[in-house]
Amino acid sequence: MRIIYPKNKTIAVLVPNASWPIDHVARKDVPAGVPYRIVDDADIPTDRSQRDLWTADFSTPDGYGIGADAWFAEQEAKK
Repeated sequence: MRIIYPKNKTIAVLVPNASWPIDHVARKDVPAGVPYRIVDDADIPTDRSQRDLWTADFSTPDGYGIGADAWFAEQEAKK
C-alpha cells in the first residue's frame, strides 16, 4: 500500500513503514489539511519519467493530514 496526496501540482507518494498502521503514517506525514488516499502499489505507475503528468482524484479522500507536530501532540495527549 502507498499513500498519495497532491503536492505542488503533482502527486506525492509515501511508502509507509510497515511497523506503523498506514492511517497513522498518513495523518502524520501528510501536511495539515491536505487530502490523501491510500492506494495499492499496483496503482502507482512504474514509469516515473512523466511523473509530473500523473493525476488522482482527491474529491473523496481517505482522510486529511494533520502534520507531524499535531500528530505527536495528539499521541502525547492520549497517554
